[in-house]
Amino acid sequence: MGRKLYVGNLPYDVGEADLEQLFSAAGTVDSVNVMRDMATGRARGFAFVEMGTDAEAQKAIGQFNAYSLGGRSLTVNEARPKPERSGFGGGGGRRRSEPRW
Repeated sequence: MGRKLYVGNLPYDVGEADLEQLFSAAGTVDSVNVMRDMATGRARGFAFVEMGTDAEAQKAIGQFNAYSLGGRSLTVNEARPKPERSGFGGGGGRRRSEPRW
């Protein structure tokens, strides 16, 4: 079990301070990161919350998964690592071994 939690289905007006205050009821909150659209700065509806210990993270999941916040039912679970992406783009360009006509 990790200390980093995924918090989904957030109302778009919820910020880091709001989540820190909410999750502090389950224990020590080490960090809160509300994910935002890079172009507009608008919240994307999910965040990552890192709790002080594994036990506090487990408590937060039990306490806040399906918790109603701003009329929305939160999804709270252990954050999964971001999948590794290969260093190659997915382009459909020609291969180097193909002749150029």
